[in-house]
Amino acid sequence: MEERDSMGRARRKKRTSGGRDGAAERREEAEASDPARSRGPAAWLAGIASAVILAAFGVVFTDWYNAHGSDTVERVRGAAPLTVGHVAVDHSERDTVLRDPVTAPGDRAVLLAAHADEQRQAMLARHRMALINSMDVTVVLTGNRSSLRIVDIEPRVLSRMPVSDGARLIAITGSGEAGTVVMAANLDRPAPRFTTDKGAAYFRKKQIDLKRDEPVTLSLSFTGKKAYYEFDLLVTVLSEGHAEKVVVKGPDGGPFRLSGEAARYRSYYREASQGGWRQVSCRGRRTC
Repeated sequence: MEERDSMGRARRKKRTSGGRDGAAERREEAEASDPARSRGPAAWLAGIASAVILAAFGVVFTDWYNAHGSDTVERVRGAAPLTVGHVAVDHSERDTVLRDPVTAPGDRAVLLAAHADEQRQAMLARHRMALINSMDVTVVLTGNRSSLRIVDIEPRVLSRMPVSDGARLIAITGSGEAGTVVMAANLDRPAPRFTTDKGAAYFRKKQIDLKRDEPVTLSLSFTGKKAYYEFDLLVTVLSEGHAEKVVVKGPDGGPFRLSGEAARYRSYYREASQGGWRQVSCRGRRTC
């Protein structure tokens, strides 16, 4: 009798246990197929709140990036606040001077040739060709920040030597020079600074404001009669409270060059109408 009761209890326990195990398995399967149901209402609400916070953060981040973030990224990358897009020196109808006479046969051949412009420019750069007494330079700068201000441009003298007298290259002249000077600097002064046409320091009362991708064209005039000068331009830019420097070099990647006029030159060349230069004699005359 006891054996039959024991067996009955065991069968009932097995049936009850099997029922619970089956229900638990069914619940697990349902939760696996529906993650939101498995988390419950509290988890579902937390997910909605997270989505809202992320969306709000995205809006704030986008506004910050559009206003300032791109500037920060450019600064971290080491990008200059300005792009120097164009530099040109006006040589039209202007005499130039070389520091040394052209004596090497190869250099003389290039100087005299009618069609050797690229080779001639490289050769003249080696002889440090310079304009005489004054020069006009055009510089185009483009902003690389959302907002910036050019607070100063300084002609930075790199070398000062006696005036060049190696060779004078006499240009073909026509109707004369014409141009508008926006800023001018006298390199003979101890600390050259740009001035307006009235002689006042330009950047003492004026600055140049630029936006991203906005260009500005500068017409710059230089004089130097007492020496031979090699110089570049040091531009000070203020953006987001940060001061940065940009160096502007000459068209050939080297310094700008300007020389005062010598009493006599060791050789003279006159520009030929068909191209190139021909040597001329100017003995007994100060100019040819």
